[in-house]
Amino acid sequence: MSAIDNGKIQEDDISLGQLLNTLDGERDAPLVFYYDGRPVKPGYHITEVKAGQFSALDCGANPEAWTEIFVQLWDIDEDGRTHMPAGKLAAIIRKVTDHVQLDGSAKLTFEVSDGVRPMQLYCAAMPILSAGTVHVSLSPRPASCKPRDRWLAEENSKAAACCGPRTATRGCCA
Repeated sequence: MSAIDNGKIQEDDISLGQLLNTLDGERDAPLVFYYDGRPVKPGYHITEVKAGQFSALDCGANPEAWTEIFVQLWDIDEDGRTHMPAGKLAAIIRKVTDHVQLDGSAKLTFEVSDGVRPMQLYCAAMPILSAGTVHVSLSPRPASCKPRDRWLAEENSKAAACCGPRTATRGCCA
């Protein structure tokens, strides 16, 4: 089995460490997550933070191993509360690390439900500070074929290298 490699996080994903580093400077700012085209309700809860170490064999028989952090977000409106401050999420994560080892380079996945609809998986974009609020967009985490994804990345890399400035030793864009 491959050694754990958290360097394969998709470019539209962020790691736990990236999220915490961004929130660190904005501890008092309200933290608002957005999914399915709308913001979470002000009374949302972080109901669980869990770490997973995965070993897998993809559909191309390629072994892989990675760590992933799951943050479970319960999208409810309760007790007239406001959106939690960014520092509160950081404090929750710190408390979890007292009991569970969390890898800052791990892929970050949000599990979101309103308590009625089934929980769905989302990846988070880099937080954005706007008008004194930290905004984090969550996008659905689609299934993918890792061998195909690797092949496409390799082809795109070849095309980018090929179609750069033309040199005497590289004539592929002729």
